[in-house]
Amino acid sequence: MEVGLLVFIVILPLLSTIAISIRFNVESGFTKCITDDIRIKSLTVGEYSVVNPNEGQPLPGHHRIYVGVFSENEKRFHDARDVESGQFGFVVTEDGKHLACFATINHEPPVNTSVDFTWRSGVAAEAWTKVVKKGSVDAMELELKKMEDTIKWIHEEMLYLREREQQTLKQNMKTNSIMGWSSLVSLFICLSVAGLQLWHLKSFFEKKKII
Repeated sequence: MEVGLLVFIVILPLLSTIAISIRFNVESGFTKCITDDIRIKSLTVGEYSVVNPNEGQPLPGHHRIYVGVFSENEKRFHDARDVESGQFGFVVTEDGKHLACFATINHEPPVNTSVDFTWRSGVAAEAWTKVVKKGSVDAMELELKKMEDTIKWIHEEMLYLREREQQTLKQNMKTNSIMGWSSLVSLFICLSVAGLQLWHLKSFFEKKKII
């Protein structure tokens, strides 16, 4: 019981970092982007919907939105135009930031369009309802399955962070090496210039018969 509680306490903060659920406004004619740093081979899913300002009435046309999801290198994963709601899901093919951008058409006078947006990656993106088969898996087994997959995800994340740390160390060592050589070259140039100046001054004084 204590071990299970400890694991839950450890993984709870991590789980909160892989799920985004927000409501925001997009002004007419403008674009708003949400970013998430996602690891390669992670599953990511999102769901969005426009909040109808007149509940019970058809959504005004100028409240429809454009939604695009891109990688940091501008690879497009989702493209939806003139929509009220939608979903996206894909497996990330490259490490780095991914952007979900929302835009509205120009309208006079300007209006704000409210959007509800949920974005989950990694463990939080798993569809747990698909794991449960009719009458074959009880609640405890489901929780154990969740915990098993979460621990597996944490292990993979730790390996990924260790790899990133090694890459950073290599880059720092390379930078330090370049700085060291640059310092030696700068010192050599300074000494050479000083030597030339001394030689020039000596020649000048000799010509003037000062020395």
